[in-house]
Amino acid sequence: MKKLLYIFLTFVILDGCTVNYSFTGGQFGNAKTFSVDYFKPQTGLATPIYAQQFSEAMKDYLQAQSPLKLRESEGDLQFAGSIVDYSIAPVSAQGGSAETASMNRLTIGVKVKYTNTLEEELSFEKNFSKFADFEANRDLFSVEQDLWKQINDQLTVEIYNASVGNW
Repeated sequence: MKKLLYIFLTFVILDGCTVNYSFTGGQFGNAKTFSVDYFKPQTGLATPIYAQQFSEAMKDYLQAQSPLKLRESEGDLQFAGSIVDYSIAPVSAQGGSAETASMNRLTIGVKVKYTNTLEEELSFEKNFSKFADFEANRDLFSVEQDLWKQINDQLTVEIYNASVGNW
């Protein structure tokens, strides 16, 4: 009986704390909502379609990994920014008389403005960049959707960790 009372009191005490943690590893304070603005493409190769997919990936990841509710705008935690880099470059050379690239790399960079309206000192403005490689003999357009998913998965995790994963 004493053990059950101890567990109950521990739960009541912890439930009254002002720091809200999730089982997925985030610190949310008293935040209840978040919003993600459309990340505008600010570089020639980034398309509005990619920008929309990245913005949606951010929303999806935050909804899946946090107890926060999505708002169209003015959430307790706000994510805004732009696509600032979208580039393709050769990665490794293939031997032979005419050296050619065997792999190419798509790099995508985003500038993120994270605003925590409840704890201003946790807000930041920062650049994040990730890449994915693909075979040079493949047409970018045939692999672009897969590369976007790989890169978006990496970017969203890093942005999440930098914002609400700030232990």
